[in-house]
Amino acid sequence: MISNKTISVFEHQRLYVGEEGFRQVHLDALLKLNEYHDSNYFESIAKGIKFNQYVGVIQVDGLTIEIHPKADKDDADTKWKGVLLKMLQACGKLKASSTGAAHVKRQHLNLLEVYFELYLLEVEILVRKGLIKNYRKQTQNTKALKGKLQFAGHIRENIVHKERFYTTHQVYDSNHFLHQVLQKALIIVTQFTNGTRLQDLANRVQLNFPEVDQKPITEKQLNEILLNRKSVGYANSLELARLIILNYSPDISSGKEKMLSLLFDMNELWETYVLKQLQKACLGTDIEVSGQESKSFWGGNSLRPDVVLRKGSQTFIIDTKWKRPKNNTASVSDLRQMYAYCRFWDAEKALLLYPGDTRENSFKSYLTDDYVLDQEKNHSAIEHQCKMGFVSVLEDGELDEVLGEKVLELLVL
Repeated sequence: MISNKTISVFEHQRLYVGEEGFRQVHLDALLKLNEYHDSNYFESIAKGIKFNQYVGVIQVDGLTIEIHPKADKDDADTKWKGVLLKMLQACGKLKASSTGAAHVKRQHLNLLEVYFELYLLEVEILVRKGLIKNYRKQTQNTKALKGKLQFAGHIRENIVHKERFYTTHQVYDSNHFLHQVLQKALIIVTQFTNGTRLQDLANRVQLNFPEVDQKPITEKQLNEILLNRKSVGYANSLELARLIILNYSPDISSGKEKMLSLLFDMNELWETYVLKQLQKACLGTDIEVSGQESKSFWGGNSLRPDVVLRKGSQTFIIDTKWKRPKNNTASVSDLRQMYAYCRFWDAEKALLLYPGDTRENSFKSYLTDDYVLDQEKNHSAIEHQCKMGFVSVLEDGELDEVLGEKVLELLVL
Protein backbone atom coordinates (compact mmCIF):
# COMPACT_ATOMS: atom_id res chain seq x y z
CA MET A 1 0.00 0.00 0.00
CA ILE A 2 1.25 3.51 -0.82
CA SER A 3 1.34 5.52 2.35
CA ASN A 4 0.61 9.22 2.66
CA LYS A 5 3.87 9.61 4.59
CA THR A 6 6.54 10.90 2.24
CA ILE A 7 10.09 12.09 2.86
CA SER A 8 11.81 14.23 0.22
CA VAL A 9 15.60 14.22 0.13
CA PHE A 10 18.31 15.06 -2.40
CA GLU A 11 21.44 13.37 -3.68
CA HIS A 12 24.23 13.10 -1.11
CA GLN A 13 21.90 14.20 1.70
CA ARG A 14 21.93 12.43 5.08
CA LEU A 15 18.86 10.90 6.71
CA TYR A 16 18.82 9.84 10.37
CA VAL A 17 16.50 7.58 12.35
CA GLY A 18 13.88 9.74 14.04
CA GLU A 19 13.71 12.36 11.31
CA GLU A 20 10.35 12.83 9.55
CA GLY A 21 9.04 9.39 10.46
CA PHE A 22 12.17 7.51 9.39
CA ARG A 23 12.41 4.55 11.79
CA GLN A 24 14.93 1.82 12.51
CA VAL A 25 12.85 -0.72 10.56
CA HIS A 26 13.17 1.51 7.48
CA LEU A 27 16.93 1.86 7.96
CA ASP A 28 17.36 -1.92 8.28
CA ALA A 29 15.39 -2.51 5.08
CA LEU A 30 17.36 0.12 3.14
CA LEU A 31 20.70 -1.27 4.28
CA LYS A 32 19.59 -4.74 3.17
CA LEU A 33 18.56 -3.33 -0.21
CA ASN A 34 21.95 -1.66 -0.46
CA GLU A 35 23.69 -4.97 0.15
CA TYR A 36 21.83 -6.52 -2.77
CA HIS A 37 23.14 -3.74 -5.02
CA ASP A 38 26.82 -3.85 -4.00
CA SER A 39 26.41 -0.87 -1.63
CA ASN A 40 25.98 1.54 -4.54
CA TYR A 41 22.80 3.28 -3.41
CA PHE A 42 23.76 4.60 0.04
CA GLU A 43 26.56 4.96 2.56
CA SER A 44 25.92 3.65 6.04
CA ILE A 45 26.48 6.25 8.76
CA ALA A 46 25.74 6.23 12.50
CA LYS A 47 21.97 5.83 12.94
CA GLY A 48 21.28 6.71 9.33
CA ILE A 49 22.32 6.70 5.69
CA LYS A 50 23.94 9.10 3.26
CA PHE A 51 22.50 8.96 -0.25
CA ASN A 52 24.80 8.62 -3.24
CA GLN A 53 24.16 9.75 -6.83
CA TYR A 54 21.12 7.47 -7.23
CA VAL A 55 17.78 9.27 -7.48
CA GLY A 56 14.20 8.05 -7.63
CA VAL A 57 11.76 6.64 -5.08
CA ILE A 58 11.67 3.89 -2.45
CA GLN A 59 8.58 2.55 -0.70
CA VAL A 60 8.91 0.40 2.38
CA ASP A 61 6.67 -0.32 5.37
CA GLY A 62 4.35 2.67 5.13
CA LEU A 63 6.99 5.18 4.05
CA THR A 64 7.85 6.73 0.69
CA ILE A 65 11.30 8.26 0.22
CA GLU A 66 11.72 10.49 -2.83
CA ILE A 67 15.34 11.19 -3.79
CA HIS A 68 15.68 14.20 -6.08
CA PRO A 69 18.66 15.17 -8.26
CA LYS A 70 20.68 18.19 -7.22
CA ALA A 71 23.85 19.25 -9.02
CA ASP A 72 25.21 21.36 -6.17
CA LYS A 73 24.57 21.66 -2.42
CA ASP A 74 24.21 25.42 -2.73
CA ASP A 75 21.32 25.21 -5.23
CA ALA A 76 17.80 25.94 -4.00
CA ASP A 77 15.80 22.75 -3.38
CA THR A 78 12.76 24.08 -5.25
CA LYS A 79 14.87 24.44 -8.38
CA TRP A 80 15.37 20.68 -8.73
CA LYS A 81 12.03 19.19 -7.63
CA GLY A 82 10.28 17.67 -10.62
CA VAL A 83 13.43 17.61 -12.77
CA LEU A 84 13.85 13.83 -12.55
CA LEU A 85 10.51 13.02 -14.21
CA LYS A 86 11.26 15.42 -17.07
CA MET A 87 14.76 14.05 -17.56
CA LEU A 88 13.53 10.44 -17.53
CA GLN A 89 11.01 11.35 -20.21
CA ALA A 90 13.63 13.19 -22.29
CA CYS A 91 15.97 10.19 -22.04
CA GLY A 92 13.30 7.73 -23.21
CA LYS A 93 12.90 5.99 -19.84
CA LEU A 94 9.32 7.27 -19.72
CA LYS A 95 7.73 6.68 -23.10
CA ALA A 96 6.52 10.04 -24.39
CA SER A 97 3.99 8.27 -26.62
CA SER A 98 2.28 6.55 -23.68
CA THR A 99 -1.07 7.91 -22.58
CA GLY A 100 0.00 8.32 -18.97
CA ALA A 101 3.10 10.34 -19.81
CA ALA A 102 0.96 13.48 -19.76
CA HIS A 103 0.79 13.13 -15.98
CA VAL A 104 4.53 13.81 -15.75
CA LYS A 105 3.61 17.51 -15.65
CA ARG A 106 1.64 17.13 -12.43
CA GLN A 107 3.22 18.63 -9.37
CA HIS A 108 4.14 16.43 -6.39
CA LEU A 109 3.49 13.24 -8.36
CA ASN A 110 5.15 10.13 -7.00
CA LEU A 111 7.54 8.53 -9.49
CA LEU A 112 6.13 5.09 -8.73
CA GLU A 113 2.63 6.35 -9.47
CA VAL A 114 3.79 7.50 -12.89
CA TYR A 115 5.28 4.11 -13.76
CA PHE A 116 2.34 2.22 -12.24
CA GLU A 117 -0.16 4.27 -14.22
CA LEU A 118 1.80 3.87 -17.44
CA TYR A 119 1.95 0.13 -16.89
CA LEU A 120 -1.74 -0.27 -16.06
CA LEU A 121 -2.76 1.78 -19.10
CA GLU A 122 -0.44 -0.22 -21.38
CA VAL A 123 -1.90 -3.52 -20.16
CA GLU A 124 -5.44 -2.18 -20.42
CA ILE A 125 -4.80 -1.29 -24.06
CA LEU A 126 -3.49 -4.81 -24.74
CA VAL A 127 -6.59 -6.39 -23.12
CA ARG A 128 -8.88 -4.12 -25.12
CA LYS A 129 -7.16 -5.01 -28.40
CA GLY A 130 -7.20 -8.71 -27.55
CA LEU A 131 -4.44 -10.71 -25.89
CA ILE A 132 -2.45 -13.08 -28.08
CA LYS A 133 -2.58 -16.84 -27.67
CA ASN A 134 0.29 -19.30 -28.02
CA TYR A 135 0.73 -23.06 -28.19
CA ARG A 136 2.03 -24.75 -25.04
CA LYS A 137 2.36 -28.29 -23.75
CA GLN A 138 -0.02 -29.45 -21.01
CA THR A 139 0.05 -32.69 -19.06
CA GLN A 140 -3.23 -33.72 -17.42
CA ASN A 141 -6.08 -36.18 -17.34
CA THR A 142 -8.47 -36.02 -20.29
CA LYS A 143 -11.59 -37.92 -21.27
CA ALA A 144 -10.28 -38.46 -24.80
CA LEU A 145 -6.93 -39.82 -25.91
CA LYS A 146 -5.04 -36.92 -27.50
CA GLY A 147 -1.38 -36.14 -27.70
CA LYS A 148 1.12 -38.50 -26.04
CA LEU A 149 0.00 -40.97 -23.38
CA GLN A 150 2.20 -40.78 -20.25
CA PHE A 151 2.20 -44.45 -19.17
CA ALA A 152 3.69 -44.01 -15.67
CA GLY A 153 1.37 -41.13 -14.84
CA HIS A 154 -1.59 -42.88 -16.43
CA ILE A 155 -1.14 -45.94 -14.24
CA ARG A 156 -0.57 -43.79 -11.13
CA GLU A 157 -3.51 -41.45 -11.68
CA ASN A 158 -6.11 -43.68 -13.30
CA ILE A 159 -6.16 -46.99 -11.44
CA VAL A 160 -9.80 -46.36 -10.59
CA HIS A 161 -10.85 -44.06 -13.47
CA LYS A 162 -10.34 -46.32 -16.47
CA GLU A 163 -12.22 -43.89 -18.72
CA ARG A 164 -9.51 -41.21 -18.39
CA PHE A 165 -6.19 -40.74 -20.18
CA TYR A 166 -3.13 -39.05 -18.66
CA THR A 167 -1.56 -37.33 -21.66
CA THR A 168 0.79 -34.56 -22.75
CA HIS A 169 -0.81 -32.52 -25.49
CA GLN A 170 -0.74 -29.05 -27.01
CA VAL A 171 -3.22 -26.35 -26.07
CA TYR A 172 -3.71 -22.93 -27.64
CA ASP A 173 -4.55 -20.30 -25.03
CA SER A 174 -3.45 -17.17 -23.16
CA ASN A 175 -1.60 -19.00 -20.38
CA HIS A 176 1.95 -18.41 -21.63
CA PHE A 177 5.13 -16.76 -20.32
CA LEU A 178 4.47 -13.23 -21.60
CA HIS A 179 1.17 -13.08 -19.75
CA GLN A 180 2.71 -14.66 -16.65
CA VAL A 181 5.22 -11.78 -16.61
CA LEU A 182 2.48 -9.18 -17.01
CA GLN A 183 0.38 -10.84 -14.29
CA LYS A 184 3.28 -10.92 -11.81
CA ALA A 185 3.83 -7.18 -12.30
CA LEU A 186 0.07 -6.58 -11.98
CA ILE A 187 0.02 -8.34 -8.61
CA ILE A 188 2.91 -6.16 -7.38
CA VAL A 189 1.27 -2.97 -8.63
CA THR A 190 -2.04 -3.92 -6.97
CA GLN A 191 -0.27 -4.30 -3.61
CA PHE A 192 1.25 -0.83 -3.80
CA THR A 193 -1.79 1.00 -5.22
CA ASN A 194 -4.29 -0.21 -2.62
CA GLY A 195 -5.87 2.89 -1.09
CA THR A 196 -4.61 5.28 -3.79
CA ARG A 197 -6.20 7.00 -6.78
CA LEU A 198 -4.94 4.09 -8.94
CA GLN A 199 -6.74 1.39 -6.96
CA ASP A 200 -9.84 1.30 -9.19
CA LEU A 201 -7.74 1.18 -12.36
CA ALA A 202 -5.55 -1.61 -10.96
CA ASN A 203 -8.57 -3.66 -9.89
CA ARG A 204 -10.25 -3.19 -13.28
CA VAL A 205 -7.18 -4.29 -15.23
CA GLN A 206 -6.63 -7.25 -12.89
CA LEU A 207 -10.29 -8.31 -13.25
CA ASN A 208 -10.15 -8.24 -17.07
CA PHE A 209 -6.80 -10.04 -17.28
CA PRO A 210 -7.02 -13.81 -17.91
CA GLU A 211 -6.05 -16.32 -15.24
CA VAL A 212 -2.53 -17.62 -15.82
CA ASP A 213 -0.09 -19.78 -13.89
CA GLN A 214 1.90 -17.93 -11.24
CA LYS A 215 5.50 -19.09 -11.46
CA PRO A 216 8.83 -17.70 -10.20
CA ILE A 217 10.32 -15.39 -12.83
CA THR A 218 14.08 -14.76 -12.95
CA GLU A 219 16.08 -11.87 -14.33
CA LYS A 220 17.64 -14.25 -16.86
CA GLN A 221 14.19 -15.19 -18.19
CA LEU A 222 13.19 -11.51 -18.47
CA ASN A 223 16.38 -10.66 -20.34
CA GLU A 224 15.87 -13.51 -22.79
CA ILE A 225 12.35 -12.52 -23.91
CA LEU A 226 12.18 -12.31 -27.69
CA LEU A 227 9.24 -10.70 -29.43
CA ASN A 228 7.97 -11.60 -32.88
CA ARG A 229 5.63 -9.89 -35.31
CA LYS A 230 2.68 -11.21 -33.37
CA SER A 231 3.85 -10.00 -29.94
CA VAL A 232 5.74 -6.80 -30.83
CA GLY A 233 2.88 -4.73 -29.40
CA TYR A 234 3.82 -6.05 -25.94
CA ALA A 235 7.22 -4.28 -25.95
CA ASN A 236 6.30 -1.27 -23.79
CA SER A 237 4.26 -3.21 -21.23
CA LEU A 238 6.92 -5.92 -20.89
CA GLU A 239 9.67 -3.33 -20.38
CA LEU A 240 7.64 -1.69 -17.60
CA ALA A 241 6.79 -5.11 -16.11
CA ARG A 242 10.49 -6.00 -16.11
CA LEU A 243 11.33 -2.76 -14.31
CA ILE A 244 8.66 -3.39 -11.66
CA ILE A 245 9.52 -7.06 -11.08
CA LEU A 246 13.28 -6.55 -10.82
CA ASN A 247 12.92 -3.64 -8.39
CA TYR A 248 10.48 -5.42 -6.10
CA SER A 249 12.00 -6.87 -2.94
CA PRO A 250 9.55 -9.02 -0.94
CA ASP A 251 10.43 -9.73 2.70
CA ILE A 252 13.72 -7.87 2.34
CA SER A 253 14.40 -7.26 6.01
CA SER A 254 12.59 -9.09 8.79
CA GLY A 255 10.13 -11.04 6.68
CA LYS A 256 7.41 -8.40 6.91
CA GLU A 257 8.43 -5.33 4.91
CA LYS A 258 7.82 -5.43 1.19
CA MET A 259 9.87 -2.88 -0.69
CA LEU A 260 9.73 -1.42 -4.17
CA SER A 261 12.45 0.92 -5.38
CA LEU A 262 13.02 2.73 -8.66
CA LEU A 263 16.45 4.31 -8.57
CA PHE A 264 18.48 5.81 -11.40
CA ASP A 265 22.16 6.74 -11.54
CA MET A 266 22.31 10.48 -12.23
CA ASN A 267 25.73 10.09 -13.86
CA GLU A 268 24.21 7.78 -16.49
CA LEU A 269 21.07 9.90 -16.81
CA TRP A 270 23.09 13.09 -17.37
CA GLU A 271 25.28 11.33 -19.94
CA THR A 272 22.23 10.03 -21.83
CA TYR A 273 20.53 13.42 -21.76
CA VAL A 274 23.59 15.24 -23.13
CA LEU A 275 24.02 12.61 -25.86
CA LYS A 276 20.40 12.88 -26.98
CA GLN A 277 20.53 16.67 -26.99
CA LEU A 278 23.71 16.62 -29.09
CA GLN A 279 22.18 14.14 -31.54
CA LYS A 280 19.20 16.46 -31.91
CA ALA A 281 21.41 19.53 -32.37
CA CYS A 282 23.59 17.81 -35.00
CA LEU A 283 20.69 16.42 -37.03
CA GLY A 284 21.08 17.54 -40.64
CA THR A 285 24.65 18.83 -40.12
CA ASP A 286 28.03 17.38 -41.07
CA ILE A 287 28.76 16.48 -37.43
CA GLU A 288 28.57 12.79 -36.49
CA VAL A 289 27.68 11.96 -32.88
CA SER A 290 28.22 8.62 -31.18
CA GLY A 291 28.10 7.45 -27.58
CA GLN A 292 30.05 4.85 -25.62
CA GLU A 293 32.65 4.03 -28.29
CA SER A 294 35.16 1.55 -26.89
CA LYS A 295 38.83 0.81 -27.58
CA SER A 296 41.06 -1.78 -25.93
CA PHE A 297 43.49 -0.22 -23.48
CA TRP A 298 45.41 -2.86 -21.54
CA GLY A 299 44.63 -6.51 -20.96
CA GLY A 300 40.88 -6.83 -20.56
CA ASN A 301 40.48 -3.10 -19.87
CA SER A 302 39.07 -0.63 -22.35
CA LEU A 303 38.55 3.11 -22.74
CA ARG A 304 35.03 4.40 -23.28
CA PRO A 305 34.36 8.15 -23.54
CA ASP A 306 30.79 9.31 -23.08
CA VAL A 307 30.45 11.15 -26.40
CA VAL A 308 32.58 11.27 -29.55
CA LEU A 309 31.94 13.93 -32.23
CA ARG A 310 33.45 13.89 -35.70
CA LYS A 311 33.45 16.73 -38.19
CA GLY A 312 35.39 15.89 -41.33
CA SER A 313 38.89 14.89 -40.22
CA GLN A 314 38.44 16.39 -36.74
CA THR A 315 37.49 14.40 -33.64
CA PHE A 316 36.19 15.80 -30.35
CA ILE A 317 35.69 14.04 -27.02
CA ILE A 318 33.12 14.89 -24.34
CA ASP A 319 33.05 13.33 -20.90
CA THR A 320 30.04 14.25 -18.74
CA LYS A 321 30.34 14.77 -14.99
CA TRP A 322 27.23 15.11 -12.83
CA LYS A 323 28.91 17.13 -10.12
CA ARG A 324 30.39 20.55 -9.50
CA PRO A 325 34.21 20.45 -9.45
CA LYS A 326 35.82 21.41 -6.17
CA ASN A 327 37.33 24.89 -6.28
CA ASN A 328 36.25 25.11 -9.94
CA THR A 329 39.21 22.92 -10.89
CA ALA A 330 39.18 19.58 -12.68
CA SER A 331 40.77 16.70 -10.82
CA VAL A 332 44.12 15.39 -12.03
CA SER A 333 42.59 11.93 -12.60
CA ASP A 334 39.89 13.43 -14.86
CA LEU A 335 42.52 15.38 -16.85
CA ARG A 336 44.63 12.24 -17.28
CA GLN A 337 41.57 10.33 -18.42
CA MET A 338 40.80 12.99 -21.03
CA TYR A 339 44.39 12.91 -22.25
CA ALA A 340 44.14 9.15 -22.74
CA TYR A 341 40.94 9.65 -24.76
CA CYS A 342 42.68 12.25 -26.93
CA ARG A 343 45.62 9.92 -27.64
CA PHE A 344 43.52 6.86 -28.44
CA TRP A 345 41.01 8.73 -30.61
CA ASP A 346 43.51 11.23 -32.10
CA ALA A 347 41.17 13.96 -30.90
CA GLU A 348 42.09 17.63 -31.13
CA LYS A 349 39.87 18.75 -28.25
CA ALA A 350 38.38 17.17 -25.15
CA LEU A 351 35.65 18.69 -22.98
CA LEU A 352 34.86 17.90 -19.36
CA LEU A 353 31.17 18.84 -19.19
CA TYR A 354 29.56 19.81 -15.88
CA PRO A 355 26.08 21.11 -14.98
CA GLY A 356 26.13 24.78 -14.01
CA ASP A 357 25.87 28.33 -15.23
CA THR A 358 27.59 28.80 -18.58
CA ARG A 359 30.97 30.46 -18.25
CA GLU A 360 33.83 31.27 -20.61
CA ASN A 361 36.76 28.89 -20.37
CA SER A 362 39.53 28.52 -22.91
CA PHE A 363 41.12 25.32 -24.16
CA LYS A 364 44.57 24.58 -22.81
CA SER A 365 47.09 22.32 -24.50
CA TYR A 366 48.62 19.34 -22.75
CA LEU A 367 52.34 20.03 -22.23
CA THR A 368 53.55 16.94 -24.09
CA ASP A 369 55.08 16.13 -27.46
CA ASP A 370 52.30 14.26 -29.21
CA TYR A 371 52.44 12.66 -32.64
CA VAL A 372 50.14 10.76 -34.93
CA LEU A 373 50.95 8.30 -37.73
CA ASP A 374 49.49 8.78 -41.20
CA GLN A 375 48.89 5.96 -43.71
CA GLU A 376 52.52 6.13 -44.83
CA LYS A 377 53.57 5.88 -41.18
CA ASN A 378 55.00 9.35 -41.17
CA HIS A 379 54.96 11.17 -37.86
CA SER A 380 53.20 14.51 -37.65
CA ALA A 381 52.71 16.67 -34.60
CA ILE A 382 49.25 16.90 -33.06
CA GLU A 383 48.11 19.24 -30.30
CA HIS A 384 45.71 17.81 -27.74
CA GLN A 385 43.63 20.35 -25.85
CA CYS A 386 41.20 20.11 -22.95
CA LYS A 387 38.89 22.41 -21.03
CA MET A 388 36.12 22.43 -18.48
CA GLY A 389 32.67 23.34 -19.78
CA PHE A 390 29.45 24.23 -17.96
CA VAL A 391 25.86 24.17 -19.24
CA SER A 392 22.68 24.92 -17.34
CA VAL A 393 20.34 21.96 -17.12
CA LEU A 394 17.33 24.22 -16.60
CA GLU A 395 16.00 27.23 -18.44
CA ASP A 396 13.19 29.10 -16.64
CA GLY A 397 12.48 26.03 -14.52
CA GLU A 398 12.26 23.63 -17.47
CA LEU A 399 14.87 21.37 -19.06
CA ASP A 400 16.94 23.40 -21.51
CA GLU A 401 15.74 22.35 -24.99
CA VAL A 402 18.79 23.86 -26.73
CA LEU A 403 21.40 22.36 -24.43
CA GLY A 404 22.98 20.53 -27.38
CA GLU A 405 23.62 23.78 -29.25
CA LYS A 406 25.23 25.28 -26.15
CA VAL A 407 27.58 22.31 -25.82
CA LEU A 408 28.64 22.69 -29.46
CA GLU A 409 29.38 26.35 -28.78
CA LEU A 410 31.68 25.30 -25.92
CA LEU A 411 33.67 23.18 -28.39
CA VAL A 412 33.93 26.15 -30.78
CA LEU A 413 32.95 23.97 -33.76
